[in-house]
Amino acid sequence: MNALIIFSLLLALMLTGMPISISLGLTVLTFIFTMTDVPAMEVAHKLFTGIEKWEIMAVPFFILAGNFLTHGGVARRMINFATSMVGHFHGGLALASILACSMFALVCGSSVATVVAIGSIVLPAMVAHGYPMRFGAGVIITAGSLGILMLPSIPKVIYAISTNTSIGALFVAGLLPGILLALMLAVVTWWIARKNNYPRLARAGWGARFKAFRESFWGLLLVVIIVGGIWSGAFTATEAAAMAAVYSFFVSIFVYKDLKMADVPKVLKDSANMSAMLLYIITNAVLFSFVLTNENLPHQLADWLLSMNLGQHGFLFVVNLVLLGAGNFMDPSSIILIMAPIFFPAAMQLGVNPVHFGILIDVNMEVGLCHPPVGLNLYVASGISKLGITELTKAVMPWLLTMIVFLIIVTYWPWLTLVVPKAMGML
Repeated sequence: MNALIIFSLLLALMLTGMPISISLGLTVLTFIFTMTDVPAMEVAHKLFTGIEKWEIMAVPFFILAGNFLTHGGVARRMINFATSMVGHFHGGLALASILACSMFALVCGSSVATVVAIGSIVLPAMVAHGYPMRFGAGVIITAGSLGILMLPSIPKVIYAISTNTSIGALFVAGLLPGILLALMLAVVTWWIARKNNYPRLARAGWGARFKAFRESFWGLLLVVIIVGGIWSGAFTATEAAAMAAVYSFFVSIFVYKDLKMADVPKVLKDSANMSAMLLYIITNAVLFSFVLTNENLPHQLADWLLSMNLGQHGFLFVVNLVLLGAGNFMDPSSIILIMAPIFFPAAMQLGVNPVHFGILIDVNMEVGLCHPPVGLNLYVASGISKLGITELTKAVMPWLLTMIVFLIIVTYWPWLTLVVPKAMGML
């Protein structure tokens, strides 16, 4: 009964258009002060102990690194390298955008930043070469979602905080699935481009390819630093985020010199604003999780799910349905903070690996970013392309269906997500 009251109140507040963070906070305070005997001092204590986790520091650092990379010329150089490699195929520029999104996602950790960094450069170029804007936008919207699946990822950090799962294992677990998704999106893109006879670029010589790689080398080196540092034990995943921020600053200012010192305060301010927004959501979600735990709701819900005898496969199917539904009206961070503590106990009792479960949730978040009504990638691409959300929703459909197929593969083929962290000794 308490679970029904809590979620009904939360849903009612969100339906009024109230921000999710405030909805969470009001739900918690209303329930605590009207239906429990929890003292206010205990609430304050749980609030501060809940957000003092060292791992949370990775969130602002990865946001800062992503902003430096976005403004520091890294994306443009990665696009040039990708174009030199695949531009001569059907839909060459579109394929290059997928490859560039993959490379940028390896060092960024943000889907929105990937769409902005790659899309703002590639979309005008595609239109200039004769591609329909709808086609280009569809590619960028879905390929940009790789930003939260590849190595560093803010949603992965939030899941790790919510479930006490290894951040390092989650980082590398997304590598192989990310490569597979990029290939699947590329095949669909190539097929559509070939069917419609979209333009191809002239084949670049190996000299041009080497030059483009050399120029993008400093950005790609960040992948080696993050993975190598975590694997070797030189630093933790949280410290890797700080290293990424410092390295991105150095490359953007002193190597590529596309970002001036005068621009740094604006980058810091934008990063602080985004970090404050996410940390405020995390703060209220910590209180929400405290209420659920205090009422023993996660274990009650886990017992209820297990009593339905769905089995592991049936349970994961239900989880996907709930997460895809939540993606219609909530952002990824909020979904993870609310849903992960609820489903996690049942998943563990059914023998689901916590890292595999985290990547499954991450892929669901990817899909949610690419469809209305709150898909952030759609709105970012709309701002770049000047197309309406309805038009973009139709444009993205072939790639969105591909992502659904990919979700099914990730859900029922755990080897795909676990083989790399096991090989690196992280599991």
